[in-house]
Amino acid sequence: MRRTLYLKFIFAYLVFGFLSFITIATFTSDYTMRFLTQEKADSIYKEATLVANRYAANFYKKETSLEYIQSTLEAIDTYISAPIWVLNANGKIIFSSRNRDISSEDIVIDEFDPTTTEENYYTTGDFYGQFSNNMLSVFSPITSNYKVKGYVVIHTSLDSIENIRNRILNISYITLAIIFLFSLIILAVFTQMVYMPILKITKAANEYAKGNLKYVLSVHKNDEIGHLSASLNYMSNELSRSEENQKKFIANVSHDFRSPLTSIKGYLEAILDGTIPVEMQEKYLNIVVLETERLNKLTSSLLTLNDYGSKGIILERTDFDINKIIKNTAASFEGTCKSKKVSVELILTGKTLFVSADMGKIQQVLYNLIDNAIKFSHNSSNIYLETTEKGDKVFVSVKDSGIGIPKESIKLIWDRFYKTDISRGKDKKGIGLGLCIVKEIIQAHDETINVISTEGVGTEFIFRLPKSKMEE
Repeated sequence: MRRTLYLKFIFAYLVFGFLSFITIATFTSDYTMRFLTQEKADSIYKEATLVANRYAANFYKKETSLEYIQSTLEAIDTYISAPIWVLNANGKIIFSSRNRDISSEDIVIDEFDPTTTEENYYTTGDFYGQFSNNMLSVFSPITSNYKVKGYVVIHTSLDSIENIRNRILNISYITLAIIFLFSLIILAVFTQMVYMPILKITKAANEYAKGNLKYVLSVHKNDEIGHLSASLNYMSNELSRSEENQKKFIANVSHDFRSPLTSIKGYLEAILDGTIPVEMQEKYLNIVVLETERLNKLTSSLLTLNDYGSKGIILERTDFDINKIIKNTAASFEGTCKSKKVSVELILTGKTLFVSADMGKIQQVLYNLIDNAIKFSHNSSNIYLETTEKGDKVFVSVKDSGIGIPKESIKLIWDRFYKTDISRGKDKKGIGLGLCIVKEIIQAHDETINVISTEGVGTEFIFRLPKSKMEE
């Protein structure tokens, strides 16, 4: 994230404040003025209608005197603090609450025409040049015998309305300032709780991109940002671990290739320079062949794992008797078992027990597990192969009474090229890929494999397979 993003956010915040101020100064000001004017006009119109219907109309009906009308207008003027005029139909002012002699002044407002106010009963301005300042003028017609005889016009200064409008606007400005202040606090909190952690996360991501996987991201929060920070820390740890595993992988591959190549090179050179006599050459050539087979096995295992990792394991599921496969696989180790005086005991459920899986790959799993069991068993010991069924699953167990696996190595035995110090000392021919392949195959079947081991007592591997519907 670039700093310009935060500056854009600040700019947007300032623009928002400016537009809010402009809105209050223009739209709110105009709307408030119109609203207050309408409210004032409504209030005055009631007075104008009262004067027109109750007093001015009686004058035209000759039911009241000029003096009474003048006194009444002056009294109402005092009450509402607004001058009251009575105009005849021609626009001549015949009464004024603030000028008793106005009727003799013969003041006629020629432009006065209530029909030009677009159905409103009031107008604003200087009332056709009669005032020096803006006024709100409200008029009500005087009717007698269903004819308009004149109009009652009440004037009030717009200054009072504008003062009220300004006070309301001042309250709005103060409210806006308070909101703006609160939003500044929110902005500060946002900066501290969101922006700064994101900057730290960005820096951490850049450090990881440069290869500094030991950089620690120190953002401790219980929200989405904290979760992202924890995820990045976890990612860096995993990448660091992956890098270490890669180094170990290269070291192990180099070691497992170098040893047989060194042997092959040494024996061949000894044969060529005559160090090994002719009658002994066949023996050492056989050793070269064995070392070559070991290299071939290592290469095949690497290619198998690489294929599993890139394409995934393609399974050819069939229904087959797992008991039969166990018997056949165990029989292939007869020679090895005799040389170590290891006996294999089969504890199989039923004469047949069908499962749904890839027969060839399951046979590979059994081969690797039995091979390990024999390799790490003591001479004259027993290996147990057992099958049990629980629900729709079949469990297969390979158990030995050998040297066991150290507690700290239990979780590592599935890693590629991993060998415990015990296994490396016990058998130099292992390449550390067998159990990794086993796990890949079982997981491809969407099943699990577990290990139970006690150092010096023995090890048991248990994996499960789906039971065949043929069995049901």
